[in-house]
Amino acid sequence: MQARPGSLRQINAALLQARHAHDMTQFFDQIMDRAAQGVPLPTAVVHPVDRRSLGGALAAAEAGLIAPILVGPRAKIEAVGLDVGTHRVVDVPHSHAAAARAVQLVHEGEAGALMKGALHTDEMLAEVIARDSGIRTERRISHVFVMRTPAYAKPLLITDAAINVMPDLLAKRDIVQNAIDIARAIGIETPKVAILSATEEVNPRLPSTIDAAALCKMADREQISGGMLDGPLAFDIAVSPEAVEAKNLKSGVAGVADILVVPDLVAGNMLAKQLDYLGGADAFGIALGAQVPIILTSRADGVEEREISAALAKLVAERARP
Repeated sequence: MQARPGSLRQINAALLQARHAHDMTQFFDQIMDRAAQGVPLPTAVVHPVDRRSLGGALAAAEAGLIAPILVGPRAKIEAVGLDVGTHRVVDVPHSHAAAARAVQLVHEGEAGALMKGALHTDEMLAEVIARDSGIRTERRISHVFVMRTPAYAKPLLITDAAINVMPDLLAKRDIVQNAIDIARAIGIETPKVAILSATEEVNPRLPSTIDAAALCKMADREQISGGMLDGPLAFDIAVSPEAVEAKNLKSGVAGVADILVVPDLVAGNMLAKQLDYLGGADAFGIALGAQVPIILTSRADGVEEREISAALAKLVAERARP
C-alpha cells in the first residue's frame, strides 16, 4: 500500500526535528564544557529560598560555572533542606535587602554576576538600576532568551521579552547590541539579526517597520557592530527558507536568523512562551547592559535552565574582560 504524501511529509519532518534536537544537544553541551573551564564566576544569588533557585545555584556551582554567594535570610535558606556546604551565606532579613546587598557585592568587587532567586524580577532590577547605588551603565539593560527548539537547526535568540516594555529606537539599538554580544560569546561570530514586524515593507503606519529600517542603517554606520542586520521582516521570513523563496526576497538574514528582535515586550513574551509551551523549546536567559551579567530565569525554571543560563553569563563575563 502506498504511503500518503502527507504521511511522508510527517516522517520527514520528524526526522528533521530529531536531527535538529541532536545538533542542539551537542551545541549546548559544548557551551557547558567551555564555561566549566577556568575559575568559577563569583555570583551573588539573590534570595534563594526555594528548592528551584537554591538547587539551580548549587548545581551550577557543582558544574564549575559559578562560585555562589547566597544572599538572603539564612533561616529560610537552611529551611529549604539542601546542603549548601561551604558556600558563603550573607544573612539579610528579606528579599529587598537581598537585592540591595547583592548589588553592593558587585560594587565591592566580590561578585562578577547576579543570579535571580525566589523574588520578582522588578524587585531585583529596581536595585540594579537605582540611580545612586545601582550598577547600570550607559547602555540600556535588556534580556535575551537563548532558545533550544527541535523546529530550528540552531540556537534562536529572542530579545527583549522580559524587561523593556515599549523600547524607543535608541533603546532598541542597545537591545540589538546586547544580543549580538551574547551571540558572539557563545560562538556565533557574525550573528544574523532579524528585526521583526508584521511585514517586510517599510510602512509609516507601522512604527516597528520604521524602527527596523533605522536600526539597519545604524548598523551600516557602525552604531551597531558585530552582526548582520535586516528588517523589517515578518516572523516566517526570518526563520523559514521556504517562505523566503516563495516571496523571492533577497537577504543574508531572512530564513536563517540567529537573533529575533521583537518590537515590544508583549510580542516577545508571547513568542518565547509559544515556542516554550507549544513548540517543545527550552529557554535560557540572561540580561546584559549592567556592570555584570544577570542570570534572569523564571521562578518556574528547573535546574537545567539555571545551569545553562549560568554558563551563558560566565562566557559573556569572560568575553568582556580586558
